[in-house]
Amino acid sequence: MLSTTTFPSSPAPCYQPGYPSSSSLRNLDPLLPHSSTPLAPVRKFASSTPDITPLDRSTSSPTSTARTASYSVQKQNITVDPSHFKKIRLLGKGDVGSVYLVQNEETKQLYALKVLSKKEMVKRNKIKRVKVEQAILSMAHHPFIVPLHHSFQNKDYLFFCLEYCVGGEFFRALQQRPGKVLKEHEARFYAAEVVAALEYLHLHGLIYRDLKPENILLHQSGHLMLSDFDLSVQSPTIGNPTIVRSAFPSLFSHLPLLDTKICSNVRTNSFVGTQEYLAPEVIQGNGHSSTVDWWTLGILLYEMIYGFTPFNGANRNDTFDRIMTQKLDFPHFGSNPYFQGPEISHQGKSIMRKLLDKNENKRLGARAGASQVKQHAFFKPINFALLRHMRPPIMPAQKAKPIDAVHFAHVKESVSFDLHGSLTGDMDMDDDDNGGDSHDSDREDLVDPFADFGSVTLIRPKH
Repeated sequence: MLSTTTFPSSPAPCYQPGYPSSSSLRNLDPLLPHSSTPLAPVRKFASSTPDITPLDRSTSSPTSTARTASYSVQKQNITVDPSHFKKIRLLGKGDVGSVYLVQNEETKQLYALKVLSKKEMVKRNKIKRVKVEQAILSMAHHPFIVPLHHSFQNKDYLFFCLEYCVGGEFFRALQQRPGKVLKEHEARFYAAEVVAALEYLHLHGLIYRDLKPENILLHQSGHLMLSDFDLSVQSPTIGNPTIVRSAFPSLFSHLPLLDTKICSNVRTNSFVGTQEYLAPEVIQGNGHSSTVDWWTLGILLYEMIYGFTPFNGANRNDTFDRIMTQKLDFPHFGSNPYFQGPEISHQGKSIMRKLLDKNENKRLGARAGASQVKQHAFFKPINFALLRHMRPPIMPAQKAKPIDAVHFAHVKESVSFDLHGSLTGDMDMDDDDNGGDSHDSDREDLVDPFADFGSVTLIRPKH
């Protein structure tokens, strides 16, 4: 059976070793139009239901719009249920469900099946969030975002059938590196892929809001994929990208930028995110916009290079106080005996300082979104147009059999979850009760709050 194991067709990244780069293509992104236009909630928490306010009320309309492209995902209604899959093993546990490695009984393709307990989602007020996640995953088609292939439900559970990312969690991959860190050029590569994914989300009016190593998966090719969109928020209206021109047009370094920030035309007051990654404006509670994603990119870049987050305190309040008041410091690598190499470059420190500016209006990305971030000197060696063809720094074991899931931690399944029958007990779930909405109108006496969670299969075009 192992010899027949295959992977689902998807927009998965690929690379060609030794592919030549071209500085002339550095600022070209093939994901943009040519016109100017597993569960790991260890550090996650959330509070009230999102309070969304359009940034520019003059452009709002009663109906939201969706941006489409020539590589749009096609949907078709089919009858898919748990009986179509064979459970291989448990990959991870979350606070409302679990992720299993499964195999399609007919095609032998491997998938990651995210199984969510309806009972727990109602209890923890996460009904709206799972619907948001389904909407985003059904729309998204990007090489650095985990693809959804099927979504369906039965009486007790909701199911997301996702691409199986053989490389496992990026967090675990970092923990297995010498010193639990990456060298600067390695961190730059993964930061660039995150920028590309965030740019795509922002163009579609989405704010990710929960970037962290636990929410990043590694594809078999070594490229990363963002996952877990339950804390994301979408703008009621999606604006068109505009051109932001420099006040000094004569300077080559101040070329016109494509403003992707304007597409995420939303400001929300929700207190959501991961403690160590929260932006100052989220803690202040005065509302936040897509610039929070650039703050979290700065924290991620810092953690990749130094092995810890810059403002982590002894407790939650101490962490919040450090985020609000503490100056960003850069430790010396001499304290890390596992690291052999030069200190972080001036460009590396510069981009982290600008991404972690406590004033959201001065933060890198606040003026023109991803285009502004990509133009920083730190990313000068990166050819964004050819990222998918570059060899990643971390390559999952190519000789290991994917079905063995060697890059996932062994998680004990305390109860038996039978896809073809019923549970012998309650599904494995973490005891950490966080990330829910404290006030969710969906908790009212509804007959079936998940009635509009449609069963759908997505046909993704091959690249």
